[in-house]
Amino acid sequence: MKAATGIGIGVAIFGILFAAIMEGTSPAAFIDIPAIIIIFAGTGGVTLASVGMDNMKRIPALYKLVMQSPEPDVPGRVALLVGLAEQARREGLLALDQRVAEVDDEFTRKGLQLVVDGIDPDLVREVLEAEIDGMTARHHSGAAIFDKAGGFAPTMGIIGTVMGLVHVLQNLASPSTLGPAISSAFIATLFGIGTANVIYLPVGNRLKSLSTAEVELRTLTLDGILAVQAGDNPRVVAEKLNSYIAPINRLSEGEGAGAGAAQAARDAEAA
Repeated sequence: MKAATGIGIGVAIFGILFAAIMEGTSPAAFIDIPAIIIIFAGTGGVTLASVGMDNMKRIPALYKLVMQSPEPDVPGRVALLVGLAEQARREGLLALDQRVAEVDDEFTRKGLQLVVDGIDPDLVREVLEAEIDGMTARHHSGAAIFDKAGGFAPTMGIIGTVMGLVHVLQNLASPSTLGPAISSAFIATLFGIGTANVIYLPVGNRLKSLSTAEVELRTLTLDGILAVQAGDNPRVVAEKLNSYIAPINRLSEGEGAGAGAAQAARDAEAA
């Protein structure tokens, strides 16, 4: 589900506020400007110091990716590769040249182009594995931003609470103000722990899961491209690639063959 992360964060925030209202606490009681400044400015500052400005500039795009990320179409990728294997067995690898431009995925397109160009299989594997490693490193640096923010935010909350308690202890001569002052002091801790566990850490974990799914899809694609290059039987290719998919989502033999036949018909029309 595309919006699962946004829905989950929304449900968590709603649950916290609803529970507070049930206990008789007004949501307005949580609005404390100094605490908000300490948490967001403090957390943002130390995260910037940790990951650098270039990574901080990626944050809006990473939030957008998490909130709107499409699920990878693994069965569709398997069907594509099985269809390519069928065409390569029928017409030879050079016949795939016209298919390269039609492939939307850049990684798959690059692999197919290497195969059509007659590059040695070991070198094809090396190039594509380097692409996967580079992508994994980029994804790791993106998730690390939120992991670090999730670690810093609770500490910033404690700093804000200590600062608030210092202010309380300086005004012990006014007992009537102690209750509100102490309450305000603990708002910083609430914001620190809340933002870490409701926003930063869930977003970081989601980015990691998206990265894992993308790595699996690209590994599947790599195996499929090498099988096509080796001239493997399409049925063998389908069996090999289906091992990456949960049994309930696997394409049947007929569906895989149908996908290849449909693509062949489209190629004939285009010719």
